[in-house]
Amino acid sequence: MEMNFKSVSKKQERVWIKLMNYGNKLGCHQISERSFFYKGFQFPLCARCTGIVIGEILLAPLSLLFFETPYWVSIIFILIMAVDGGLQYFNILQSNNIRRLITGILAGYGYTNLLIFFIKLIINLLK
Repeated sequence: MEMNFKSVSKKQERVWIKLMNYGNKLGCHQISERSFFYKGFQFPLCARCTGIVIGEILLAPLSLLFFETPYWVSIIFILIMAVDGGLQYFNILQSNNIRRLITGILAGYGYTNLLIFFIKLIINLLK
């Protein structure tokens, strides 16, 4: 965690530290180069994890209300993030925060849609 606390209040500092601890507990690596910053504060989640949360919490519930995504599309969305992460991990292609955010959104959306698909499948099997 890199932060210059000289320009912030003690309350802002405490809130930021608390949020960073939550992000760490969620399993995010919180590497500063792979994170967004707002007013000098590093996001508590890296760009990819931020995208996953956006996909899970905002986009996937909307699909329940307006349209149904086929399960195979959800798998493709998850694979897109896996390929991006794999290319970066093996030093084949360096990703950037915007790509991490977008692939994270796709994967979060896909993961939640798969979860919904399996829940519906189980409910139908139990009928």
